Amino acid sequence: MKKLSMIRRATLTAALLAIGTMAFAQAPMVKLTLGHGAAPSNPRHEAAVLFADRIKAKTNGRIEIQVAHSAQLGDDAAMVTAMRSGTLDMSANSQGAVASVVPEFATLGLPFLFPNVQKAWQVMDGPIGKELAKRAEAKGMVVLGLWDNGIRQMSNSKRPIKAPADLKGLKMRTPPDAVTVDIMTALGADPQQIKFSELYVALQQGVVDGQENPLTNIASAKLYEVQKYISLTGHKYESAPFLMSKRAWERLTSADQKIFHEAAAEATTTQRRLNKEADDKLIAELKSKGVQIDNVDRKAFVDATKSVYTKWTTGPVGEFATKVVEQANR
Repeated sequence: MKKLSMIRRATLTAALLAIGTMAFAQAPMVKLTLGHGAAPSNPRHEAAVLFADRIKAKTNGRIEIQVAHSAQLGDDAAMVTAMRSGTLDMSANSQGAVASVVPEFATLGLPFLFPNVQKAWQVMDGPIGKELAKRAEAKGMVVLGLWDNGIRQMSNSKRPIKAPADLKGLKMRTPPDAVTVDIMTALGADPQQIKFSELYVALQQGVVDGQENPLTNIASAKLYEVQKYISLTGHKYESAPFLMSKRAWERLTSADQKIFHEAAAEATTTQRRLNKEADDKLIAELKSKGVQIDNVDRKAFVDATKSVYTKWTTGPVGEFATKVVEQANR
């Protein structure tokens, strides 16, 4: 009888294992798409690929994420619209495009708000970031992380920019970001909105004289090839919100949502680190390529852009903008 009981237990165990294996085998494969506008050499792409790899590993290949770089799925604004409608699953997007839907995001880019990227990360990882996430979810997007798009600098093909007066009359490309447009206007430039994917050609053909971007973007998009002068203005910070369509998010099980949060946290830490490391070494690299890099009269730029603070702290998102400023100054 004892031997028979052992056989029964072994048979039952084998049956349960078979059922579990069948259940796993029958679990539907999930394929998602993650789009972004950066080049393959940009930390944004590297972190997106890392995220996709982690998800695939943590789900034993059950969830596969295809990463589409270089605006293959449209510019950032188009990808925001697609996520909200559920036709795109995920995007490592831009602050300006997201701010067109959730205007509070724009306040992270107030001029000279953060002394360094570490302070920006601290603010974004606190109550400010949580509130932004709630507002984004109300608009159909789940914030998985606030990646780093760095401190922005200016470049142009005409002359060195060392003081606000040097910007007068220059046609400067901006992203679709209201704060950036306000900064350029306050400095006397002529802001022109052009898609990032079209920027190189616009600079090459003289449609605009200059632009502003973090050094990592200037380098990965090779904008230095058509811009002789770079000025270290450090005029604003920008995040790169890592988002998922709420519709796609709600199709995940709670267990998979946990996996996504874990993988996103790792990708966020990695992306920020890579972005800062790239930024730190790029001044020397860009100089070696024949680009003239100039420091600026920071106080003159700060004074010239004070009106931007007045506009944003008294405008429609003034209460939130004031909270961001307070957190940045702590």
